[in-house]
Amino acid sequence: MQDSARVKRYHRTGRILRVAGFLVDLAVLLILLFAGWTLALRTLALHGSARPWIAVLIYLGLFGIITQGTGLPLDFLQGFWLEHRYGLSNLTLAGWVKDELKGVALGGALAALGIEFLYAAMRRWPEHWWILCSVVFIGFFILLANLEPILIFPIFFKFKPLENPSLTERLLALSRRARTRVKGVFEWKLSEKSKKANAALTGLGNTRRIILSDTLLAQFQDEEVEAVLAHELGHHVHRHMFQGIVIQGGTTFLGFYLIHRTLGWLSPHFGFQGRADFANLPLLALVTVALSLVLLPAVNAHSRSMERQADAYALRAISSRDAFISSMEKLAELNLAERRPHPWIEFIFHSHPSIEKRIAFAQRFSA
Repeated sequence: MQDSARVKRYHRTGRILRVAGFLVDLAVLLILLFAGWTLALRTLALHGSARPWIAVLIYLGLFGIITQGTGLPLDFLQGFWLEHRYGLSNLTLAGWVKDELKGVALGGALAALGIEFLYAAMRRWPEHWWILCSVVFIGFFILLANLEPILIFPIFFKFKPLENPSLTERLLALSRRARTRVKGVFEWKLSEKSKKANAALTGLGNTRRIILSDTLLAQFQDEEVEAVLAHELGHHVHRHMFQGIVIQGGTTFLGFYLIHRTLGWLSPHFGFQGRADFANLPLLALVTVALSLVLLPAVNAHSRSMERQADAYALRAISSRDAFISSMEKLAELNLAERRPHPWIEFIFHSHPSIEKRIAFAQRFSA
């Protein structure tokens, strides 16, 4: 089935806004670096306090005001205007502002914690900081994955135990067959913000739980909900979380090593006083962006491979292939998903196979 003109416009506009946002962020980093503004911010921070950790905090506050402020218009267009323009959002403007403030507060706190540690390590171990930071950051990512469903998600969404005993038992039985222990099945109040539907197996170890959006529960039959969850359980069965940690770990080590080498090479050219000079944060960010862009197609290709494995598991785990196909059709309709994106768009940007390919795979698998 061809994508409608409305779906094409939605995704084309979204991509334009994302690329524009990326270009604005990139321009801000380049201006801070090449115009010497980052050195001026460092001077202001050091006037505020001679203590390194306080000076870093002041610099981060100024850096955040500039980067967040310049990106705010495009964030609004992408996160609020576009979703309302295509009838996908239930969020009021006040609600969007509230969520943005929560995100800035949470993201700012985590960023401050990470960057304070990074520069403290640079000051203490100027040649080997990148090894320590890689290990600590990977551990921190794992900790966040564990705490996400109990500390982070509830900041933005409401959850309650699913009030459907038969569906709950059906999903718990499915998880037992996948040898996946979960703490329960929860209804996710997504309709307060969006008309889109979603489901997930989130958390690690003793925080792992099944979450189902109320929009999904309202539109999907029980066997379709089971098909969606079977896909999520497929990721667990194939140890995709572990693979993700390994890939994230390798990328983190590579990224910090490249930052270490780049700062050592370019710091004198920009007037930085060694690697531990926090004025080099824009250069650090640019190295991270460059590495992300280089790795993006490969990371997405691997992700699509994992999604195909999870689809195959789901088709083996459920009794009705038709339920899987109908769930894909409904997700495409509710979420305005692209059924048939341009091959290059899918290759570069998509972490999942297209809906058309997933349905075709299910039809072949059934046969």
